[in-house]
Amino acid sequence: MNKIPFNKPFLLGKEVEYIREAVVSGRISGDGSFTKRCHSFFQDKFSFKKCLITTSCTAALEMAAILTEIGPGDEVIMPSYTFVSTANAFILRGAKVVFIDSHPDCPGIDENLIEQQITNRTKAIVPVHYAGFACDMDKIMGLADKYNLFVIEDAAQAIDGNYKSRPLGSIGHLSTFSFHETKNVISGEGGMLVVNDPKFIRRAEIIWEKGTNRSAFFRGEVDKYNWVDIGSSFLPSEIIAAFLLAQLENLDIIQERRREVWELYQSELMTGSWEKQYGLPKIPSYSSNNYHLFYMICKSQEQRSSLIKYLKAKNISAVFHYQSLHKSPYYLSKHDGRELRHADRFSDCLVRLPLYFELTKEEQRFIIDSILEFFGLKK
Repeated sequence: MNKIPFNKPFLLGKEVEYIREAVVSGRISGDGSFTKRCHSFFQDKFSFKKCLITTSCTAALEMAAILTEIGPGDEVIMPSYTFVSTANAFILRGAKVVFIDSHPDCPGIDENLIEQQITNRTKAIVPVHYAGFACDMDKIMGLADKYNLFVIEDAAQAIDGNYKSRPLGSIGHLSTFSFHETKNVISGEGGMLVVNDPKFIRRAEIIWEKGTNRSAFFRGEVDKYNWVDIGSSFLPSEIIAAFLLAQLENLDIIQERRREVWELYQSELMTGSWEKQYGLPKIPSYSSNNYHLFYMICKSQEQRSSLIKYLKAKNISAVFHYQSLHKSPYYLSKHDGRELRHADRFSDCLVRLPLYFELTKEEQRFIIDSILEFFGLKK
């Protein structure tokens, strides 16, 4: 068997054609026709109020921090088990991050632990929809209403996911998405800020355009554009937007293929006495599955390391995921000392399996057979 990578970028037909079209048009800087078509796609399909594609989800989070005027003395609540960008966006504004533990059986934030960490300095809650599985947004929005807080959904992994009947990213005041090459829909690097609270729309556009009212100028709303606020170069080139649009036009095809891969893992790994050996994803009752990633929970860090090493010897790339941010070298001395044992367990025991559009059934069955062989569950 040839080497099976953890992830593999893919083309669905029009990516190169659209990039060429953008170049031939004579304009490849940002906010051109492909950017606008991407925005329209998301607003039409998911009823997002305002969309701004960005150079990354990290950039979108930084925009959200600016929009909510996070600053020194403010506190922002988020899970410890997340990517560093979730925290960095607010640390860069001078805020203190307050980390929350994961659920016992799911890596997502334990919503029941949030309220006890809210103080008069708390300004925002940042739920992360890990693996595309929804957080309990009714509970989170209820806390936001009760304490007058902003909610910024980190929906980096959650494209085409739902909370009950509502698209993820449409519930918080703001939300962010990623189109990194490991996501369901890709553009290499890339992200998006979604603005659901209308009061942020005008300023979001200005921050996106380096602090200028350039977009209003091009719409003919002002006779010249000026520096009117803080901002940065958050918008991507038309080349990135062109690639992204080609992927978005095939979203249903992508999701169907990922569903097939995800469900085969789930069905085939639930065999014999599997629960004594490892855990598998548990999807909350209020969440859909967008088939972003498939993970297993080993019984110990040593078992996980042995599994990864065993699969590597068979040319299969399986990888762990986040390390608890509250224990990171940068933040350890800043953490308040609370034990977040479930986040630590997922840091030690979670392993992700290859899941990408072009993964063949033959390759996937080889992966599954190798895992079952490792655990002594080979059929």
